[in-house]
Amino acid sequence: MGKASILLLALATLLLKTDSATLPADDLPTNYEYYAGDGVSSGLNADQKYFLLNGKNITIFSGAFHYFRVHPSQWRDRLRKMRAAGLNTVETYVSWNLHEYQSGQFDFGHGGSDFEEFLDIVQFIQIAYEEDLFVLVRSGPYICSEFEFGGLPSWLLRSEGIKIRTNDEVFVNFVARFWKELFGLLSPLQFTKGGPIIGFQVENEYGNTGNSDPDYLRALVKIYRDNGITELLYTSDPPSVGTRGALPNELLMTANFNKNPSGNLNALDKLQDNKPTMTMEYWSGWFDHVTEDHHTVSTETYSKIYEQIITHPASVNIYMFVGSTNFGFTNGASSLHAGLDNSGLQPDTTSYDYDAPISEAGEITEKFTATAKLVAQYNPVKTKLPDVPSTPARVVFDDIKINEQILLSEIIDSFPDKIASENVVSMEQLPINNNSGQSFGYVVYRKTNLNLNANDVLKITGYVRDHVLVLLNGKLLTPVLSSKSDLDKFGYWRVKDSTITLTSEALTDATLDLVVENNARNNYGSLNQFQQFKGLIDDVLINDEVINNWQIIPLEFKRSWNKQLTGWHSIETSEGTPALYRVTFNATSPLSDTYVNVQEWRKGIVIINGFVLGRIFAVGPQQALYLPAGLLQEGENEIIVFEHFSAPEYVKFSADPIWGVGTHIN
Repeated sequence: MGKASILLLALATLLLKTDSATLPADDLPTNYEYYAGDGVSSGLNADQKYFLLNGKNITIFSGAFHYFRVHPSQWRDRLRKMRAAGLNTVETYVSWNLHEYQSGQFDFGHGGSDFEEFLDIVQFIQIAYEEDLFVLVRSGPYICSEFEFGGLPSWLLRSEGIKIRTNDEVFVNFVARFWKELFGLLSPLQFTKGGPIIGFQVENEYGNTGNSDPDYLRALVKIYRDNGITELLYTSDPPSVGTRGALPNELLMTANFNKNPSGNLNALDKLQDNKPTMTMEYWSGWFDHVTEDHHTVSTETYSKIYEQIITHPASVNIYMFVGSTNFGFTNGASSLHAGLDNSGLQPDTTSYDYDAPISEAGEITEKFTATAKLVAQYNPVKTKLPDVPSTPARVVFDDIKINEQILLSEIIDSFPDKIASENVVSMEQLPINNNSGQSFGYVVYRKTNLNLNANDVLKITGYVRDHVLVLLNGKLLTPVLSSKSDLDKFGYWRVKDSTITLTSEALTDATLDLVVENNARNNYGSLNQFQQFKGLIDDVLINDEVINNWQIIPLEFKRSWNKQLTGWHSIETSEGTPALYRVTFNATSPLSDTYVNVQEWRKGIVIINGFVLGRIFAVGPQQALYLPAGLLQEGENEIIVFEHFSAPEYVKFSADPIWGVGTHIN
């Protein structure tokens, strides 16, 4: 550390010295008593080299916790654990795609969507206040976050010519409509109005798009101010992109990185004069793409870099501090290269544990202990901290033999309101959900009355988006998943103009079903990466002749539909046959967390009491799905598994996460 940094740290320490540093623990003030006990006259101020909050020097010790990725019954537990670590602030993203689940239809808690119980952001922020934490809100409109489409709603793509994340009038108007609803709820929760919110982020890592559009950023700032947001506004980017994603003379710039703290923070300091230094994202671990090994970062490395950030000196937000879950179909994806051919898609796992200080299941880790030690060492403002809440032991339910199934072909046959279409149509363009299209799940393209010759060849032009099951007269033709290398063969997104032989003998009046799964829209990259459509968007041919006149069936697996499924029958076959499988089990009070062990399954989804828990993908690395107690109910519970290929005999559970590949993967 250079002499200038040492002097700044000494100055910051001197400015922070208060009587609280020497008070007995029982007599310490709370966070809010210290900063707001005498009334509030000003919010977070960044007009000098250090932050002031209500006129008092503050170093922000923050952690990321995404409310929409954790069951609300656990919000208080996780927030109290954050405060027990000594953090004074919690940071959260806002998921536009969940809150405005259909165009013009909003859910901020109990608003009718499948995620309604996860979306009461006001309650989340109020609990943070009650647990003595300030709040930083990163409102989007884009959040990245390894979340489906970066948190953007897929119905945006229905507006022809829309230029997402630009100053395009159509896009900005959609943002304004959403933010008007959001800020109507959050404006009263600002610090200067007696609430906990001390700052808001404008866009997110905009510099990573490669685009420079200050007019777009200013348009977003105007929406904030027009809706009564008066707290500090900021941007965040890797310092390596310079000022491309920022408004350096208008908004505070913050930094995102996980290594070389001195280099990154010195670069940030050179980009803006006389401003506080803050790391908005110090990455505590990392996320997992499918097929990869599970990522971890050692506590030693994590602690060393965290200490270097603090002693720069800088405020810091740990991303992630609370490990969590991409419930349903909300996992995101990355792309290996620019462009929209889909071949470079890298879907993320359902787990967003992130090797964080607090695990996906709420456990205290070595990183938590290391964090608490460093915060106590370097934050001269001593405030009252709660005891660390205990984490209840998880339950392992008995194995459950599977006795019931519905074949996928039976569901397709009986599905009402099939959509007639001359051509294949993407999920987003389907005329459903109040003309908002289909965001999540599967879509089936059915062609009836086919007369086929022996060895006729089906070709799906372009790239499948993202996985296709081909059924002919209800029988699966797509090869059963058995190795990671299968992803380079027919049925998956990596293959261009993929082909498969339909039949070895002539058939008349045959029915062809193409069942296409959306494995996730890309959440990161250049602006052209945000024009993504799922399902089939290119021609389908048999023997090089384009097939028209389709019936389209959206299989969204919404909770209401899942809970009304009928037609369950005994197992006819579980090998090489896409089907849904159902079991029930009893849970008693007090309800406890568990994991659903999916090592013996291949590909599909798990549904608990109607709610899609997450994805199965035997190529790894995740082989157990976290099931929080809040999704269980006393008495009978129902698990449905949709398996694309072949099912085992039992549904099994685990007390702990399982990483690796499935038992049937070579």
